[in-house]
Amino acid sequence: MWDLVVIGGGTAGIVGSQTAAALGAKVLLIEEERTGGDCLYTGCVPSKALISAASVAAEARAGSALGIHAETRVDFPRVMDHVRAAIRHIEPVDSPDALRKAGVTVRKGHATLDSEGAVSCDGEKLPSRNVLIATGSSPRIPDVPGIERVQVLTNDNVWELGELPERLAVLGGGPVGCELAQAFARLGSEVTLIHSGDRLLPREDPDASAIVRSSLETDGVTVLTRSRAASIEPGGAGGTLTTTDGRTIPFTHLLVGTGRVARTAWLDGSAMALDDRGSIITDKHLRTNLPNVWAAGDVTANPRFTHTAGVHASIAATNAVVGPFRTLPSHNPRVTFTDPEVAAVGNLAGARSQTIPHTHVDRAVAQGRMEGFTRVVLDRRGRVVGGTVVGPRAGETLGEISLAVKLKTSASALTSVTHAYPTYNDGLWNAAIAETSATLRKPVVRRIMRLAAKIRTRFRAPGR
Repeated sequence: MWDLVVIGGGTAGIVGSQTAAALGAKVLLIEEERTGGDCLYTGCVPSKALISAASVAAEARAGSALGIHAETRVDFPRVMDHVRAAIRHIEPVDSPDALRKAGVTVRKGHATLDSEGAVSCDGEKLPSRNVLIATGSSPRIPDVPGIERVQVLTNDNVWELGELPERLAVLGGGPVGCELAQAFARLGSEVTLIHSGDRLLPREDPDASAIVRSSLETDGVTVLTRSRAASIEPGGAGGTLTTTDGRTIPFTHLLVGTGRVARTAWLDGSAMALDDRGSIITDKHLRTNLPNVWAAGDVTANPRFTHTAGVHASIAATNAVVGPFRTLPSHNPRVTFTDPEVAAVGNLAGARSQTIPHTHVDRAVAQGRMEGFTRVVLDRRGRVVGGTVVGPRAGETLGEISLAVKLKTSASALTSVTHAYPTYNDGLWNAAIAETSATLRKPVVRRIMRLAAKIRTRFRAPGR
C-alpha cells in the first residue's frame, strides 16, 4: 500500500513526491516520459538560456551609447548548444536517481484513474491511500484556418531548431510571445508579433506593458495589437499569415504563444470535476472533488508558474500525508523575462501607490538603463499589498516585495532596512521613504509630532 502515488514528473510531481517522502510517507511517482517536465526541457531553463545569449548580442550592439564599439556575429547552432548545455547541467537534479535518493520510488508508465479515485499504471492497480495529480499543461494551438497545414513552433519544440528563423511570426503577446519575440529579434530574425488585446502583457501594469512594447520595437520587432490571425496559407519555405485587419505577413517560421491547456484528457471517465477550460478544480487545500485525490501545478486552475507549482505541490503533499491544514498562499509573484524584466506580486489595485521612476535610481543612471520604474501598492494602513518593478533583474527585487506582502509589512518598516548602494533595490527603498514622508505631512500627524516635541522640551532635564 502506497501512502501517496504522484502522477506526473514535472516540477509539481517532483516537489510533491519529495515532500511526502521527507515526511516519512511511502511514495510512488509515475512518469510517462521523463522526469523534469516542461520547465527543465521546454520552458524556464531553455528559454532563459536563449534570452541570455540574445541579451549578450543586444548589449554588444548597444555598447556604442557607452562609447564601446563592437561587431557581433550570431552563430545560432552554438547558441542552441548553450541552451542544451544548460538543460544537461540541471538535468541530474530532477533525475529518477535523485528522486530515489530522496526516498521516492519512480516508475515509467501510463497512469489512469477510475471513478473512485483508484490509480493504475499500465493496467496494474496500485493500492494507495492518496493520489496527487501533477500532469501539467500543453501549448494551446488557436483555431486558425490553415494552421494545420504549416509547421507550428511552440515553447515545446522551438528548441529543436537548427537554424535561425529568417522571418518569424509570433501569435500571442503574453510572457512567452514577448520573451521569444525579443530574443529571436536580437539574434537576427525579422519578427512580427500579433496580439489580440489592446496591449502586450495584459495582466501587468499598463505602464509596464508600454515599456515592454517600446523595448521590443527598439529591438526590431513589429508589434501588432488588436489584431488576430484570420488565415494561414502555406507556401515556399513557410507561408503567409493574413490578419483580421487585412495585413499580409510572410513567414519562414510560425511560433504560437497563446496560452496553455491542462493535460486532463487522460482523466475521462474518472468523475474528476473540471472547469470549463478543462482544468482540475481544487479547494484551498488542493483537494479535488474525489476525497483521496489532490492536484497541483498547471493541471489545476491556479496560476501557471513553475514556482507556484512547486509551492502548491508541497502544500498538497503535506495535506495528503499529514492532514489538510495547509492552505494556498494569497500572493503569487511572477516575472516576465523580457529586457527590461517585468516583475509583479500581490494586489496591484490597492488604496494608493508610490512610484519611483528609474531616472531617480542611481544604479540605473550609471548603467544607462533608466526606462523602468518601481511601484509599491499599499492599503489604507500603509502596508505593502503588491508591487511592480520594471528594469534589469527586476525579479531579484521582487523577493523583498513578496516578503513584505506576506508579512503585511508597513512602508515605514521598509525605510528602516539598510539597502546596499547603489542597487536597483533603491527604487523600493525610495518608494517606502516617499510613502512615509507623505504620511508625516498629513495635518493630523504633523500636529501630533509638534505636540510630542513640545512635551519633550518641557520635560527635558536641565543641561541635557
